[in-house]
Amino acid sequence: MMNSYSHRSPVVLLVEDEPLVRMAAADDLQDAGFHVLEAANADVALAVLESCSDDVQVLFTDIDMPGSMNGLDLAESVQQRWPHISLLISSAYHRPDPETLPDDGRFVPKPYCSDDVVQQIRELVTSH
Repeated sequence: MMNSYSHRSPVVLLVEDEPLVRMAAADDLQDAGFHVLEAANADVALAVLESCSDDVQVLFTDIDMPGSMNGLDLAESVQQRWPHISLLISSAYHRPDPETLPDDGRFVPKPYCSDDVVQQIRELVTSH
């Protein structure tokens, strides 16, 4: 379905329940040359991954969101099911211990600078 994305630019799955934050982050990532898939919660993100997980290189998720699981649970699930996907986790309210992050997962606190997020994602893409 979306196999051509990975050949053009890295694909980031952005999971954020606040529409304005999601829109701004998606715009920043697209401006930086990434292809962005968006999800409002973990359930939508998993549905997206079921259809095109081979194309996604980075999951960029907020921790706090409605639905069946939070961002940390989503990251753990993604790591188990799709270990090729790198993880970038964000929150304004939580500062998780590095030990609570999934292996090789990174954390960026909110409010974040879009340049920092872009740099983190570029590092994740090149290191995987």
